[in-house]
This record gives sequence, C-alpha cells and structure tokens, in this order.
Amino acid sequence: MKGELLKRLFRAIALDDQEAIDKLTCSVIEDERKKGHTLLANQLENIAKVNQTDSLVKRNGTAPSPVAHRGNPQDLTRSSLQRSSQDRIETKADLETLSVLPTSHRFNTPLVTFIPREKLRHHMILPSYVENRFQRIEKEYAARDRLAHHGLRYRQKILLFGIPGCGKTLGAERLAWNTGLSLLKVRFDAMVSSYLGETASNLRLVFDLASKNPCLLFFDECDSIAKSREDTQEVGEIKRVVNTFLQILDEYESYSGLLVAATNLNKSLDTALWRRFDDVIEVPLPGKQELELIVRQTLSAIEVGSINWQLIIQQMEGFSSAQAVRVAQDAAKRAILDREELVIQEHLEEAIEEIKVSWS
Repeated sequence: MKGELLKRLFRAIALDDQEAIDKLTCSVIEDERKKGHTLLANQLENIAKVNQTDSLVKRNGTAPSPVAHRGNPQDLTRSSLQRSSQDRIETKADLETLSVLPTSHRFNTPLVTFIPREKLRHHMILPSYVENRFQRIEKEYAARDRLAHHGLRYRQKILLFGIPGCGKTLGAERLAWNTGLSLLKVRFDAMVSSYLGETASNLRLVFDLASKNPCLLFFDECDSIAKSREDTQEVGEIKRVVNTFLQILDEYESYSGLLVAATNLNKSLDTALWRRFDDVIEVPLPGKQELELIVRQTLSAIEVGSINWQLIIQQMEGFSSAQAVRVAQDAAKRAILDREELVIQEHLEEAIEEIKVSWS
C-alpha cells in the first residue's frame, strides 16, 4: 500500500469519518487487486462490508438480538446458508476479476481453461536443489515491488521440462497456489488452427488477456507451437506460428503475472525459445528419498502397517512421481476393498508390479 494512502486512511479512522474510510478502503482493495493479490483483495472486501454493516447499525441505533443465535435453530441455519453462499462467491472471485475469456473467432470455443483455486494441487516433493529454485520464483514474486524499486524484475517467464509424469503441471499449479494467482491453462485443441494466420491471432488474444489481468498463464506441451524452425518436415504455417510466439514472448510484460510453459520434448524446441525465459528448470525423476516421501504422503489418510520401505523403494527404481502416486493410491484401494483398511507390504508390491506391466 502506498504511504500517502495509508496516512489518509489512518487520519480518517482517527476522525471517525466513515464516508472517507469507505472510499479509502475501496482504493486499498482496488490497489491490491491490480497487484494480483486477488485473495487478499477479496478478504479485505468482505471485512469492509462487515464494517459498513456495523456502522449502519450504530447510526440507526439498532442491533441484532444476541439471543437469536443462541437458541433459534432457524437463525443458525440461515446463518450457515449465508456463510455457504459467501464461500461460493469467494471461490468464483478469481474468475470474476478476469475479463471475458477469449474464444477462437471461427468456432467460438474457449482458448483457455480457468482452474479454480480449490482444484489446484500444491503439495510437491522435489530434490532440495529443485525445490530451492521454485521457492526463489515465489519469493521474487512476493518481493516484486521491492525489486522494481531497484530496477530489477522478478522471474516472470518460466520453462519447465522433463519426462512425462515428473510433475511439470503440478509445478505450475503449485506456483499459482503459492502466489495467489488465477491459473489459466491454454487449450491447444482450440488454439491451433489449420487456417492461415488464425493460430497466431489466437495466441495474441490469450496474451492480451494475460497482460491485462494478473494470472498464471500455463502453456502445457508448449512444443505444439514452439517446434524448431529448422525441422524440414514442418510446414510454413507452423514456422510462422513459432515466429509469432517468440515475438510475443519478447513483448510480454506483466506487472504481477507469471507465464509458465512445460514440455516433454525439450530437444524439439526452437533454440531461440530458451533465452526468452527468465528461468529454465528441469523437473527430474524422484530419487529414493523423494519416492518414499511421495508414497507416504499419499497414504497419509489411511492406516499403514509394517512396511519394508527399503525393499519397496528398490522395486520402484526409475518410477516417476505420477507412478509413485498411482502405486500408493492403488495400494490404498486394495486395502479398502479387502475390508482391512490397513495397507500392507503385499498391497504395495502388487500395485508396483501392475504399474510395471501396464507402463512397460
């Protein structure tokens, strides 16, 4: 919050000038929303509404009866319904702060998918050196104003690469959760068009939205529009799309947003793409320690018996994070179906063997 605005707010509070307080709180909320602090802005707005209601009650000389909420079940139910309604409003708040989502001109299909905050996964187990790099992005985002004061820009454009199932999508969701940003996932099925120039036009629509609204814009499988222009098998239209993508990345500046791209085919990406990103992170396969932590965390909601973890992890050598989660989930299901509700060594070993067969 700007210092002058803060002083004016405190002065209004000291003078008990409710009209000035209401105007200044609106300014504070709008300022926070512009910075991308959507969750904080919504919380401040709710607090301000309560304060305005209390002030109105004081001015009218009436107050709600304290007895009503002690013994009247109907009032309690009504209160619960009001809170439930407010919760639903808050879950939609991120989407409401965005302008209308862009659609393709020809088929009018959405070019991006909005991922609600309650669906974001954010618990991620990584080797310490990779975890540190994710934390650095989050810390720089939180300190972006201080960095800008010194002429520095936070890491804004991130490229994640690694084999399938290693956690790239989870990494994007984790960054959105920890920064409080809305997550918009680009839909390449709607983005890429066989008609000349439409893909590039769709790209610009998406970037225009992201530049005007603080969000985390996620390009999963970005190799779809960023393949090497030296590939002789690609047609001219794809090369034009790559040129457009590179140009837009150069021009893209957001005061309080993030752009995250992910790919399994890092060797197929155009070489010019790499230097457009502020940080390039390889999300590796989990090591033995990470595998055990992933399985244990996934099984945290169910009782686990005596397990020879060393043997289990040895059998899971080379598994991705997604496969490790699948092993734990399948073992838990077996335990529940066997009516034991206790995961034992046999459940885990059977799940591991099944994964090896089905993923080979």
